[in-house]
Amino acid sequence: MERFVDVEPGVRLWVEDIEPTGSHPGEPLLLVMGANASGLVWPDPLVAQLAEHHRVIRYDHRDTGRSTAFEDDPYGITDLAEDAIAVLDALDVPRAHVVGMSMGGYLVQLMLLDHPDRIATATLFCTGPLPFADPAPTPPLPGPDPALLRLWAEMDDPRDVEGEIAWRLEHWRMLNGSGTLFDPAEFRALEERVIAHAGTHDPVVAHARMATDGMERGAELAAVTVPTLVIEAPEDPAFPPPNSGVLARSLGQGRLVRIPGMGHAINRTVISPLAAAILTQTTRAAAAPA
Repeated sequence: MERFVDVEPGVRLWVEDIEPTGSHPGEPLLLVMGANASGLVWPDPLVAQLAEHHRVIRYDHRDTGRSTAFEDDPYGITDLAEDAIAVLDALDVPRAHVVGMSMGGYLVQLMLLDHPDRIATATLFCTGPLPFADPAPTPPLPGPDPALLRLWAEMDDPRDVEGEIAWRLEHWRMLNGSGTLFDPAEFRALEERVIAHAGTHDPVVAHARMATDGMERGAELAAVTVPTLVIEAPEDPAFPPPNSGVLARSLGQGRLVRIPGMGHAINRTVISPLAAAILTQTTRAAAAPA
């Protein structure tokens, strides 16, 4: 079921609420996507595997897909974290398993700090720890690959539809890395669907410009008591190792697993191991003694 929810005055988000297909579903599961990406970037086959065990909720961030778009950037990353909680409120979900990718991983960390009672378990991947206020207790973590940074500098260049799709395919090729097969047809189909869903091929760049005030809370992660899984993607060019390992060690209830060959893209090769890791986390929590 698709619907729109008002998360605050003037901000409406597109939400898809997928009923579970299994006979004994667990608590709902909320998917929180990365920067500049609509909820449709979560692949349908992954959503289907998760829906065998959970009611699955995915949504478009502000300035993506069918959600409210802004002329300027009147919000920050902490507002996006609160949007995720507002989606749960709108759907009358008191608590959910939450999965965050890339920037979505940062949002889930903020949710863990500010709304731990709303999260049954968390799964984070293709992301790093929230920044620490100076002085940071660890050496600086590696940032994105320079080639990826050069491509990001072209993100809002004007392009026609075919030019935009070509740029996005090159972006996915870089994000995918060389550890698993990159199939251009797979990601072309994804982007054609994303463009049709949004009704425009204009590049989405708002999240690259938004305020990041309130992120320097890495030191607080040690107090997190919600069971949290961190999945390391060893070929990730945006958050390369050891970002995931540092994140897992920073969390009070963090554990780390690795999906060999995975980069910063959910291609069909990694869908099944990714779903298995997420479901292992959610079912571990359900089986744990009270």
